[in-house]
Amino acid sequence: MTRVQQPGHPYLDHPSPIPFAHRGGTADGLENTAAAFRRAAATGYRYFETDVHTTADGKLVAFHDATLDRVTDTRGRIAELPWSEVSRARVAGKEPLPLFEDLLDEFPQARWNVDIKAEGALEPLIELVRRRDAWDRICVGSFSERRVALAYRLAGPRLATSYGVRGVLGLRLRSLGIPAAVRTGAVCVQVPEVQSGVRIVDRRFVREAHARGLQVHVWTVNDAGRMATLLDTGVDGIMTDDLETLRTVLSDRGVWH
Repeated sequence: MTRVQQPGHPYLDHPSPIPFAHRGGTADGLENTAAAFRRAAATGYRYFETDVHTTADGKLVAFHDATLDRVTDTRGRIAELPWSEVSRARVAGKEPLPLFEDLLDEFPQARWNVDIKAEGALEPLIELVRRRDAWDRICVGSFSERRVALAYRLAGPRLATSYGVRGVLGLRLRSLGIPAAVRTGAVCVQVPEVQSGVRIVDRRFVREAHARGLQVHVWTVNDAGRMATLLDTGVDGIMTDDLETLRTVLSDRGVWH
């Protein structure tokens, strides 16, 4: 299947398919740490996926969960703790949580897919992107369609956005020939292959997305066979925890860039 030509937004100026390092990869359990992203960069990745929360004093932290409990040696809700406390937590007992602005600075060539995990992180993220003039380097996503739509309204077309759940549903319905409203302004749709037992990504879905000028990025795929099937379906990007496997699959096809 022929893949979509990249829309006008410079965030997508990479030959398709795009390999994304999901949370920087999960080697040694060090997800969403500077160490993980360094390893991803050394492996050849230039598209990173991460999540952001804000601390009680407004610092924007790259971290997936609302609480520190699952992967760090500290407990508590990030939104209720000052950065002075959050900064002492160690992922897997080893690595500190990074501020997102520090990641932007450390990896100046990287493109970031940023999942806004909490409402309070939205405006600080947009303000950071504005200060750093990083419009070409950021794509904002969220499960909340309202949240990504608000991000687009606040920043305009300078900011690349994907769809939330409601937008994905509308696109899926349209791919099945069912009329549904779909927000304009997004540059990509980022989805799991299957959600709650319901298949989302198939040729019809990819075809509908491409007809609207949207790239299709699928998360989170760690199996080589599934990667190959998705690539054959025409998807434009894959997010993975297993950096070496995706690199091998793309290299074997001659499309690792």
